[in-house]
Amino acid sequence: MKTNQTYTPEFRAEAVKLVLEQGLSQQETAQKLGIPKGSLANWVAHAKRQGQGRAQPGEPTMEELKAEVARLRKELARAEMEREIVKKAAAYFAKESLQGTRS
Repeated sequence: MKTNQTYTPEFRAEAVKLVLEQGLSQQETAQKLGIPKGSLANWVAHAKRQGQGRAQPGEPTMEELKAEVARLRKELARAEMEREIVKKAAAYFAKESLQGTRS
């Protein structure tokens, strides 16, 4: 009786790396790891669609780029909020200084 085996994302990623980065065949990798060749083929195809197979050594992965975009968006929102506060403060103090000179 077959049971559905589940694999962790880390295991899948390592299996895909063996095929895409180290150049092992899917058949060889599947036998080495004791997993069905069809499962590995699906993981590799998914990784290629996601762009994991195209990165050169030293280039950030898609996940790293997405994390950086999220961090930069948060940083931009904070900077814009700070800019608005500074503009309001500058306008307030400019108004106060003009009122003091008209006495």
